[in-house]
Amino acid sequence: MKLLFRQRFFSWFDSYDIYNENGSVLFTVEGKLSWGHCLHILDASGVHIGTVQEKVITFIPQFELYAYGDYLGCIRKELSLFSQQFTIECSDWTVKGDFMGWDYSITSPSQGLVAVISKSLMQLTDTYVIDVPDPANALCSLMVVLAIDAEKCKG
Repeated sequence: MKLLFRQRFFSWFDSYDIYNENGSVLFTVEGKLSWGHCLHILDASGVHIGTVQEKVITFIPQFELYAYGDYLGCIRKELSLFSQQFTIECSDWTVKGDFMGWDYSITSPSQGLVAVISKSLMQLTDTYVIDVPDPANALCSLMVVLAIDAEKCKG
């Protein structure tokens, strides 16, 4: 399953549309006014299904993940010199990115390859392609990408 993650060009807060391979909207992401990033994920019918909330007073960037009202855990950036790395406390997933931080892979000892994320550089807005072999991992993979993109936007 491929997801195309595209930031809306004109928006006051972070807002994104996530499409499937056929161009149909699967998810909509709306940024909310708060301290730090707060991103609400809506399904295609407009029902709130997830939240990515930045923890504000931390030394290392951290984002709390919620799905269907339940707290899943926290994703945090790891200090690394030559690559971008994140840990996710709610699963056995490992996130590793390239030196520039544009392309990522999510792997798991129990599931193998969970997702491959690549950023399109020649776009006016942030655009990612998320390749998720198992559709059951689509929402959590999307939350990981949202957290990484929010962390990168902080500069």
